[in-house]
Amino acid sequence: MTSKSSDNRIIRSEFRPARWLRHRHLQTMYTSLPWAWPHRPNMRRESLELQDGDVTAVDWVSDTEHLPKSTPLLVILHGLESSAESAYARMLINEATQAGWRCCVLNFRDCGDYRNRLPRRYHAGETSDLRYFLQQLVANGQEGPLLAAGYSLGGNVLLKYLGEAGAESPLSGSVAVCVPLELAKCSDALNTGFSKLYQHYLLKSMKDSVSRKFDRNTAAFNWDLAMSATTFAEFDDAVTAPLHGFDGMNDYYSKCSSSRFLDQIAKPTLIINALDDPFMTPDVIPEQDKLSEYVTLELSEAGGHVGFIEGGTPWRPKFYLPPRIIQFLSSYSASTSFMDSRTRP
Repeated sequence: MTSKSSDNRIIRSEFRPARWLRHRHLQTMYTSLPWAWPHRPNMRRESLELQDGDVTAVDWVSDTEHLPKSTPLLVILHGLESSAESAYARMLINEATQAGWRCCVLNFRDCGDYRNRLPRRYHAGETSDLRYFLQQLVANGQEGPLLAAGYSLGGNVLLKYLGEAGAESPLSGSVAVCVPLELAKCSDALNTGFSKLYQHYLLKSMKDSVSRKFDRNTAAFNWDLAMSATTFAEFDDAVTAPLHGFDGMNDYYSKCSSSRFLDQIAKPTLIINALDDPFMTPDVIPEQDKLSEYVTLELSEAGGHVGFIEGGTPWRPKFYLPPRIIQFLSSYSASTSFMDSRTRP
């Protein structure tokens, strides 16, 4: 679908929005409609015991579990307050299954309907769980290529991990979609105009999740400030930062923005971002010299936030992202890629 010259790490996307769904907010909200993607794969949940004594969950696609461990395995990372139930995850699962790959969703701590043990949750820079899970897959006999795809917050986690791990990562290829590359700027963008609606919705979900885990007497943070937060910045300052060892939200945003790690990535990686994404502004897009030679940044003029509906009808839409992700990763799904995936994308 796309190509790049040897010296061009930023490419123009071939995505074009459906004629009946051109507006960025409609692109963003459409996938949440129940008929947008009704297919639900059969999943098997497995607990993942973590090194610090905590636990999270991995949802495995049951229909691919019979495949040998020499088969490519795709690990999907979901976005903020999401899970394997999200439409974008289910779409990609369907596409990966059709490609004949094994597939799973690594849930972040305390997400979906799975509660973790420790007095903490997850955040945009938490890479230790992904690192540990990949190590466990290799230790448990995964022979085929390991591939990964992350959406939104999950994309930020994936890119930060890739930068930290460099050539030591067992991943053969990765794709990160609609990534909040600069967390502070994205937080500001969500406090502007119509985007405040997304902020309000997600903040309510975050407060509900925190309330299920803590109460005023057990919270390791200022409960009143948390429950009265009206912006992401206020919530992250009151909850995310103290709960996970950061010195306020500025420290959290600075240390965890994936833009800081893009030049250290040493495995083939595709980033797909839309310039009209209401969760951010175009100034989060890095210059080409900030990208390592292993990174391709695909920019689209349209697409919204994890929308990218390119055709079909309102009742049977056609989505751009799943086949594009699989197309890129297929280049690194051969067994030889797992042994030596240091070639450029």
